[in-house]
Amino acid sequence: MTRYFQKRTVLIFTGILTLSVSLTLIHAVCAAENAAKKPDGKRPPNIVIIIGDDSSFHDYGFNGSPNVKTPNLDRLANEGLRLTRFYSPAAVCSPLRQALLTGMYPVRNGAYPNHAKVYSGVKSLPTYLKPLGYRTACVGKTHFAPRESYPFDLFLKGIEQNDNKNPNELQKLENFVKESGEKPFLLYVASNEPHGPHNKGDAGVYDSASIKLSPYFADTPETREELVKYYAEITYLDWQVGQVVQLIERTGHTNDTLIFFFSEQGNSLPHGKWTLYDVGIRVAAIARWPGHIKPGSENAAIVQYVDLVPTLIELAGGDPVALKTGRADAFGNEGVDGKSFTDVLSGKKTVLRDYAFAQHTARGINQGPPAYASRAVTDGHWKLIYNIHHDKEFQNVVTKKDAVFRSWVQKGKAGDQFAQEQAERYVKRPEWELYHLDSDPWELKNIADRPENQEILSTLKAGLAKWMKQQGDRGHETELEAYEHQIAGRQPETEE
Repeated sequence: MTRYFQKRTVLIFTGILTLSVSLTLIHAVCAAENAAKKPDGKRPPNIVIIIGDDSSFHDYGFNGSPNVKTPNLDRLANEGLRLTRFYSPAAVCSPLRQALLTGMYPVRNGAYPNHAKVYSGVKSLPTYLKPLGYRTACVGKTHFAPRESYPFDLFLKGIEQNDNKNPNELQKLENFVKESGEKPFLLYVASNEPHGPHNKGDAGVYDSASIKLSPYFADTPETREELVKYYAEITYLDWQVGQVVQLIERTGHTNDTLIFFFSEQGNSLPHGKWTLYDVGIRVAAIARWPGHIKPGSENAAIVQYVDLVPTLIELAGGDPVALKTGRADAFGNEGVDGKSFTDVLSGKKTVLRDYAFAQHTARGINQGPPAYASRAVTDGHWKLIYNIHHDKEFQNVVTKKDAVFRSWVQKGKAGDQFAQEQAERYVKRPEWELYHLDSDPWELKNIADRPENQEILSTLKAGLAKWMKQQGDRGHETELEAYEHQIAGRQPETEE
């Protein structure tokens, strides 16, 4: 009899345990299904973010370039929205991409030099989207660390033409989309183009003699030859964009997918990348979402990469105000630095923020100086650049090895005043640079010392100082700590 009751007790306990496990599984499935629905019961959008590496905002057909052929991007812009005052918070790849994914500016999240890592415990977009039911994939260039802060479900190589090493990456991406079923997905597609060396695409479709140079370029044969190779690689990038957009369309996700395209920091010619001029930090930005974004529209609201995280969390059905980043700012705020721009996307608002901010840390870049830090603020009409190490000379791989820069120097020595000025002001800059972007969009005339500009100068200085304080940015001291924030083994070839 005792053995009988022991058996009954085991069976009852086993049944309760099985029921408990089953209820837990059912609860988890229901939670995931509910998380994949917005409060209004509708499925949140799929999200595609495509980034073009080392390219300037003005070097795209949809942004007015008379030179560059970008048919796929032009189509995307015609079917969506151009964000005409979109800014990067940094002038090199790693800080920029990690600001996009964390919603925090580079000094605060820790990844402010190039080849950097965020502080331990910092969270990112895939972290926030997973509880909301999203599957996430990272395609192409990562340039972020540590990996645990960026928990994408899938990592794929880049999408390339005639790629014998990784011929099936596009098919793998399509499989991921199909396998997502009713679950929404995030595709973060980070191209390596048109990062130098510019050796992809067909440069033969461009004529170096007939291209129109932007006003900040000294006109030399070396400049023109490098530009056609760079333009060819932008066209190659455009092909990659076309492949991703076609994938979304042939899998039946045209109308339920929000697609973003962003250029990165500027081209790697002088006065672009590694600088805080608009060529170095202003972004060519497109958003397409049929039925939600007006085709062929544009919005001049000031928007930054850090604004993407709260925007996508809101669209995914989450609360962007409730986000905890894993790293408080200097005032104790644990939320993101960004602001949701959902109303900008819909056209309900044309103002988001008063200022865009940016920083550049030269310590740790290729062939960089021991220290050369810059910070910037713009209201979209005026730009202020603070060169913290203005008593030093700026240097990098361009000043040390670049044939284009050497050609500018040589043309200047031969008597061309503009070439001489552009070469000199690239390496030697004043403490404060002030530009009126409406009348001087290429930032060729520094007017910081004019008496009539002292009021706007003071206003922008105050805004910049407040931002630096909130970020915990100590200027010179922060610059000197840059090596501590880089991935091991990524220190530059030249040091102190």
